[in-house]
Amino acid sequence: MSNSLSRREFMNVVGTAGLAAALSPTGAGAARKKKPPHVVFVTGDDEYRSEVTMPFIAQLLGRKNQFRCTVLYAVDPATGEPNPKYRTNIAGLDALKTADVAVFYMRFRALPDEQLKLILDYVNSGKPIVGLRTSTHAFRYPSGHKSQTYNDRFGIDVFGQKWITHHGHKSTTEVSIFPAMREHPILRGIYGSFPCSSWLYHVEPLAGDCQVLLTGKAVNSNKTKNQDKFPLIQPVAWTKTYKGARVFFMTLGHPKDFEEYSVRRLLMNGIYWASGLGVPEGGALAEPKGDLAGWQAPETH
Repeated sequence: MSNSLSRREFMNVVGTAGLAAALSPTGAGAARKKKPPHVVFVTGDDEYRSEVTMPFIAQLLGRKNQFRCTVLYAVDPATGEPNPKYRTNIAGLDALKTADVAVFYMRFRALPDEQLKLILDYVNSGKPIVGLRTSTHAFRYPSGHKSQTYNDRFGIDVFGQKWITHHGHKSTTEVSIFPAMREHPILRGIYGSFPCSSWLYHVEPLAGDCQVLLTGKAVNSNKTKNQDKFPLIQPVAWTKTYKGARVFFMTLGHPKDFEEYSVRRLLMNGIYWASGLGVPEGGALAEPKGDLAGWQAPETH
């Protein structure tokens, strides 16, 4: 898969991700067959290439006909082309009206009222929510704007924290399972510790009813002289609830993280868990095969 998206590739990715799941037998048997959950990925970050990595995850999820996936992108209306640096438009957010699970990977958006409302309507609906990395700071409205409160409150209320700081762009993270949560379904098929390219986010203290699943230790941190304020170990994945809905969040999400099997499985397990389908025994099948074989992550923007 290309690491950049032409308009044709952009449309093909949206269609292919849900194609297998959309196909079903016809006749009486089809009427009784339960429709697969509709997972809507809302991308819009201009740093970590969610416009490339989330279609990849959507395609992995769609292979076994267990999910129907739609991927949404930041689009420049003047060109009609996907452009993650265009911060005031995410095309197709009406898809959230039929979503069973929403996966957010956004950063510093200033969406118009009608688009913001579609997102808020979804997260307030009691339906499952999954978030990655910069979605703690999904919005950046200017000072004095009527929606400015969502700059911090969206991350705190929905996911458990806002943007605070990280351990530096030259650092990496060593991820480990939080021992008390070893048997949680989201951790099925995830063993020991594993490295990630993501620089560690500082998130403690988490807000709400968060249950930490994984912690990360910053390697080559730029805050070693300030560890009393910014410890080298922080949560990197947790569950919580919002409006009665299951929420799974992870601060991982550097594009190179998705070359790590455990990261792909972690996110896919989290989507299974949030959806209520139940995480497969042994964990989700996260191996890229066929057209996805040899997938390589892009660099950051």
